[in-house]
Amino acid sequence: MPSYRRSGRRAIAAGPAPGPAKLPEVRTQTGALPAAPLSSASKATATAFRVLAAISFCHLLNDMLQSVIPAVYPILKSAYRLDFRQIGLITLTVQLTASLLQPFVGIYTDRRPAPYSLPVGMGFTLVGLLLLSAAPSFVMILPAVALVGVGSSIFHPESSRVARMASGGRHGLAQSLFQVGGNAGSALGPLLAAMVVLPGGQRTIAWFAAAALLAIVVLTRIGAWYKNHGAARAKATLAAHQQRAPLSRRRAGAALAVLMALVFSKYFYLSSLTSYYTFFLMSRFHVSVRSAQIHLFIFLGAVAAGTFIGGPVGDRIGRKYVIWCSILGILPFTLALPYANLFWTTVLSVVIGLVLASAFSAIIVYAHDLVPGRIGAISGLFFGLAFGMAGIGAAVLGWLADATSIAYVYRVCSFLPAIGLLTAFLPNLETGYHGSRA
Repeated sequence: MPSYRRSGRRAIAAGPAPGPAKLPEVRTQTGALPAAPLSSASKATATAFRVLAAISFCHLLNDMLQSVIPAVYPILKSAYRLDFRQIGLITLTVQLTASLLQPFVGIYTDRRPAPYSLPVGMGFTLVGLLLLSAAPSFVMILPAVALVGVGSSIFHPESSRVARMASGGRHGLAQSLFQVGGNAGSALGPLLAAMVVLPGGQRTIAWFAAAALLAIVVLTRIGAWYKNHGAARAKATLAAHQQRAPLSRRRAGAALAVLMALVFSKYFYLSSLTSYYTFFLMSRFHVSVRSAQIHLFIFLGAVAAGTFIGGPVGDRIGRKYVIWCSILGILPFTLALPYANLFWTTVLSVVIGLVLASAFSAIIVYAHDLVPGRIGAISGLFFGLAFGMAGIGAAVLGWLADATSIAYVYRVCSFLPAIGLLTAFLPNLETGYHGSRA
């Protein structure tokens, strides 16, 4: 064989042999080079359940501390000889600071991320509780409860952002876990107030500052995670959304208006049950206060279960389907409730609470997907709207009950879920965005 061909074969055979050419091939085959990027990508897309558990626990503490305020109204009314107008002013102060500030906090943190704003917000709550425990007059009660409201207004938009960062694409599950913590806290606050504050008096409100301190410690750790890992997750999610076909501003605005109408429907109807269900049962069926409270507890348990279920179901079948079922789907049950006997009233209230509560997680995540990159503003808008509608609903329905009857209130409210028909005007984001979970 000619030497030229031998040398050519040797050159071809030995081509990969030299160090500069062979080294990348060997390292690629062993996985040494791609190991770090794969690990980072895996971490960026994994669901951070420890972070979700921590932020849900802090949501429990935050809402528990906020719910202590209405629970101690009897003490404040007696100590300062307040009338119902002054009690209403305290409620208005809390609602205004806790709801109206939330969108503005979200808009600010969308533009300027603030990982440690969560412990700062809880610091406002801590100061407010200490001031409330030592307030010498009605004039000092108002700034005290306002500080608690400010702390809540900072907490909700940013903690909702953290839940989305930690979701790993399972946004519905993350929001459900986050919101279940708040539901548990709202139920726990009045119970603890009855056990601690009612026997001990106003000064024992200061004991709840220990819960605020615990929350500050946990939220500081969450802030460190947010700074070191969460920001990278948020950028990856936003980049995935930017690859999707965007909706026009007009269409996105119309969809947000529909979602707001759905939140109005949900929370006005929920106000009729959370605020007046016991009175309805005692008026219609002549049950005892204790029995009515047990029925309310059963209903609130169904609400907590529905809150948890709605998110994961939305991850699987799509948010729009959950919104359809949870708002419009309860219409037959709400229409039947005012005319049912006690047994079926209990059954219907459980079904209504379970199904209706599943809507909010789906609405929040749908709104996040609708306006990507505005997580804080959207969270603040919808959490603030939910708080506002709950407060306004309780006031309006109370006035209506005084003017007519509690039974009439339930007959009127039974038609509210029909607003769920507006869901037909929501764009199908799952189809339009190719089913991405980013």
